[in-house]
Amino acid sequence: MGGSADLHPSNNTLIKKAESIGPGSFGGKNLHFGIREHAMGAIANGMALSGLIPYVGTFMVFADYMRPPIRLASLMKLRVVYVFTHDSIFVGEDGPTHQPVEHLASLRIIPGLRVFRPGDAAETAMAWVAALRRQDGPTVLALTRQTVPPVDRAKYSAVAGAARGGYVLGGDANPEIVIMGSGSELAIATAAFEELQKRGIKARLVSMPCLELFDEQDAAYCESVLPSACRRRVAIEAGRTSNWHKYVGLDGLILGLDRFGASAPFKTLAEKFGFNPAAALAAIEKTWPEYKK
Repeated sequence: MGGSADLHPSNNTLIKKAESIGPGSFGGKNLHFGIREHAMGAIANGMALSGLIPYVGTFMVFADYMRPPIRLASLMKLRVVYVFTHDSIFVGEDGPTHQPVEHLASLRIIPGLRVFRPGDAAETAMAWVAALRRQDGPTVLALTRQTVPPVDRAKYSAVAGAARGGYVLGGDANPEIVIMGSGSELAIATAAFEELQKRGIKARLVSMPCLELFDEQDAAYCESVLPSACRRRVAIEAGRTSNWHKYVGLDGLILGLDRFGASAPFKTLAEKFGFNPAAALAAIEKTWPEYKK
């Protein structure tokens, strides 16, 4: 049970065909917290302590208002699910005040908090299952505003691998370059990967929906996903680049955003900040000129 900070039409957090909790009526599943993010997070902690599994929702940029209760949920290992939508500059015309740039990085540094940024609907479902099954701490679901294409599971790996935080979607068994992405940028990584394959380059495509969960895996599994012999690695995510250096290494390339966004339609922002397949390929070719056509 749960709700959002007055944003359920945008967060899609309202449970359909379920009643709302109100004065003298406590049989429902939907809570209307109002624009009170800090109080919402604190109430969710109390609900979790009582044995319920609460979820709360807002735009990701407003996670700052509820950071203390998120931190305490992690400290107390409470099963709270945070549904944070509008997770990047692709919020669009609301402008840089509403476009989260540093928020993924700032949430990922909270000890014990798992941050899922799924790349399609199937990974989102897997993230929800992982959040409900978790017994030792809270989980963030970082979700986009814009539509993203589904991963073609007939062509690429099954979604079960998302339960390990990062997994190989496809490509060469002994790659010379690994391209990884999360969230809405997984589609960009996929397009760049497919183009490199067409050029005869031994490439591998990796989805990284949850860095914290990937770090919990054994060394052999991590090596199977990101082989140490492959030092050419690319990470694509529309946010601060600081989370990705450990995965790409000193010789790698990170396509991220270490500045604030701008007010414009999301397609214009994608063009301006280089979040499209053509820009990704151009950056790869600049880093490794031998990959040019």
